[in-house]
Amino acid sequence: MSVLTAPPAVRPASQPPVEHEQHFVVGAIDWQSYLTIGEVFRDRPAIRITYDRGTVEFMTTSPAHEKYKHWLGQVIHTMADELNVPIEPGGQMTFQRADLERGLEPDQCYWIANEARVRGRMDWLPDRDPPPDLVIEIEVSRSALNRMAIYAALGCPEVWRFDGTTLRVVVLGPDGTYQEVERSPSFPAISPSALVPFLQPNDQVDYLSAIRAFRTWVRQQLPGQPPATSGGNAIP
Repeated sequence: MSVLTAPPAVRPASQPPVEHEQHFVVGAIDWQSYLTIGEVFRDRPAIRITYDRGTVEFMTTSPAHEKYKHWLGQVIHTMADELNVPIEPGGQMTFQRADLERGLEPDQCYWIANEARVRGRMDWLPDRDPPPDLVIEIEVSRSALNRMAIYAALGCPEVWRFDGTTLRVVVLGPDGTYQEVERSPSFPAISPSALVPFLQPNDQVDYLSAIRAFRTWVRQQLPGQPPATSGGNAIP
């Protein structure tokens, strides 16, 4: 399998500081109250709710957070398509485990190794379905709660963590904690750092053109294809 190498440097657009994201933490909330809160905010995707054994965090997401989430998700979709990796996307669906008294919404999530087990399902039941194989966490600001510990409790094998500058891939170890790795188990041909230029704002190319350029770049990494030589292909 070929290794994806970093694309040529591109000129990013000038970026204003990331807008501050707001975090509100409330304690002494029982499980049923948390479920009720979730129902109230069901159709408010820009408000992320994390529950950890009696404590609830409400987080409002910034424009930068939402754009990075979308761009990284599109990168994963495009790579999966070109590398012929089956995926079942779950978006920002809510995962709740009453037995653990924990719940949260990832920024994006995917079943890959377990894609066939959840294919076509419109719900998720913890006693029937596996957790997503890969989740995205955009960390332009940090949660007040330990979301990684919640992912570990849910058994999510792999998390991609992007802070706007660095993309880190961490995997769940036998001891129940996450360790950073150089290659993604879901996309082992990829160096996470090779994707970062594609995630940076660029005012020189429109969004759909950037996606097409990224798709072409991925194809050029496949065996028997000439290497990519042109720049300007970062997702804007």
